[in-house]
Amino acid sequence: MSKRVIVIGSGFGGLSVAARLAVRGHEVVLLEKRDKLGGRAYVYEVNGFKFDGGPTVITAPWLFDEIWTLAGRNREDYFQLVPCDPFYRLFDHTGRHFDYGGDAQRTLDQIDRWNPADKAGYERFIRSTKEIFETGMALIDKPFLRAGDMLRVAPALVRLQSYRSVYSYVSQFIEDDFLRRVFSFHPLLIGGNPLDAASLYVLIHYLERQWGVHYALGGTGAIVNAFGRLLGELGVQAHLNSEVVEILADGRKVKGVRLADGTIHQADIVVSNADVAWTYMKLIPPRYRKKNSDHRLRRLKYSMSLFVIYFGTKRRYTDSCLAHHNIIL
Repeated sequence: MSKRVIVIGSGFGGLSVAARLAVRGHEVVLLEKRDKLGGRAYVYEVNGFKFDGGPTVITAPWLFDEIWTLAGRNREDYFQLVPCDPFYRLFDHTGRHFDYGGDAQRTLDQIDRWNPADKAGYERFIRSTKEIFETGMALIDKPFLRAGDMLRVAPALVRLQSYRSVYSYVSQFIEDDFLRRVFSFHPLLIGGNPLDAASLYVLIHYLERQWGVHYALGGTGAIVNAFGRLLGELGVQAHLNSEVVEILADGRKVKGVRLADGTIHQADIVVSNADVAWTYMKLIPPRYRKKNSDHRLRRLKYSMSLFVIYFGTKRRYTDSCLAHHNIIL
């Protein structure tokens, strides 16, 4: 039966769920508080420069293909993905660099420049990431709402050494300190610390080796614009400059949302793509969430925050040692 669904926020999560729900025949209203779609993938335009505010690389292109396929369309007709080669160029403090990419032999040649003894360890490490990937991806969309949910998967997680940090796991295979950082930096991309992020995150190595690393032609904003076009075709109502300040409830059932200007939108289901803590503390009145109180939420440990500095230049630095994606470790 078709339901009226409100989606709060137009980041990639909000855009994706709006498309999936619309394909299933639901009436979907997407509410975004800013002046255009994108959420953390917002595109800033300053003095003729355009800056992608969100992710700059795509590592799981099939997730986009799946959405467009569900909608009976071809993703490539909406935006293009271009493979990156190398994936990343990583620098040490002296200016030496390591090109990390999908070519196994090329990676071994790079390791040979730093510490030939680590080549065999790297090959063992990469082989180990396959099972971690398969286990991790099987859990990625499973909710862990009860202690029993975690207990069921605990044996597999222990066997895969998920109690180790990413850096600790990599260090079992790699001796050189810089190479250890090269193969353990990935949690930084999601606000994690390689020194304490669970070793499950090494699954990203397998993910990248299998599907590559891509960028969207025209920037991340091209993906957002493609979603906007798709949602329009699917009949999703997208409202910009529409800040939700409260999720309305009646007992244990939601009934809609209230906007900053006082407007009320009725709904059978409300999906929030905002941060979890923000959704609970700012959008749901305390009387409806005794378990997830402000006190409990403030005591939780959250991932790292960061400052992002954007700057534009008047020329391209093709005559330097910089690549398209540079990381200093």
